[in-house]
Amino acid sequence: MHNFIDVHSHIHDKAFDEDRDAVILEMEEKGFATITVGTDIVESKKAVETAEKYSHVWATVGMHPVDNRTEIFDRDAYKALLIHPKVVALGECGLDYFHIKDFEGNKDAEIDRQHTLFMEQIELAAECDKPLMLHGRPDVEMDAYEDMLFILKNAKARLGDKVRGNAHFFVGDMNIAQQFNDLGFTVSFSGVVTFAKMYEELVRTIPLDMIHAETDSPYATPVPHRGKRNTPLYVEHIYEKIAEIKGITKEEVRVQLVKNAVRVFGLTN
Repeated sequence: MHNFIDVHSHIHDKAFDEDRDAVILEMEEKGFATITVGTDIVESKKAVETAEKYSHVWATVGMHPVDNRTEIFDRDAYKALLIHPKVVALGECGLDYFHIKDFEGNKDAEIDRQHTLFMEQIELAAECDKPLMLHGRPDVEMDAYEDMLFILKNAKARLGDKVRGNAHFFVGDMNIAQQFNDLGFTVSFSGVVTFAKMYEELVRTIPLDMIHAETDSPYATPVPHRGKRNTPLYVEHIYEKIAEIKGITKEEVRVQLVKNAVRVFGLTN
């Protein structure tokens, strides 16, 4: 049984090269589990290799919208990874407009590239009946989320309930959250909620059965570990903060969020 599930980390990242086994062993001893997330073909293969070694680690495979702009999406290569039994989602994939203002090439062409890449991955996830791990980062108001929702709604109209998943590191507003929930997508909150009050109303309002906790480690370290490398072991602080904001017990949050992860990603508990 898993006491806590961190639905989005990068435990295969180079930041853990010196002590990955020790961190993952401590997670096992304390009942923590995680999904380690791919961002391009190289990182996706590393994620799968890591998940293969540990019963309490799963992987996603996918192509992040901006992390590796030189990669050409190889559908067959990703499909071969996606059908692996320890791979529980496709992603992280989506739209990232935050860095487009710094993009030196044709900005319209870059947006088109992201849209095409996102649609290709939605199609592949539906074909393999795996959920999506979504990455959305707006630039102006909710622009990236609005475009993602437009694409997802059209895809769901064609492909049905196989279009499903989670919007990771959610930074949208209540209107955007409601639209994701209406599509059947959950949203996950990172360590940012432990120190940024702007997300408290969101956490308070979104139903508990549509929420996950994630670390996005080694990034976005929660209070009280700010300034240190993040690890999936710190996801417990995010559970605690969600409980505090919602005015319920940590145990109630723990039980429901574990159920959510099992439901959305088909995990074994």
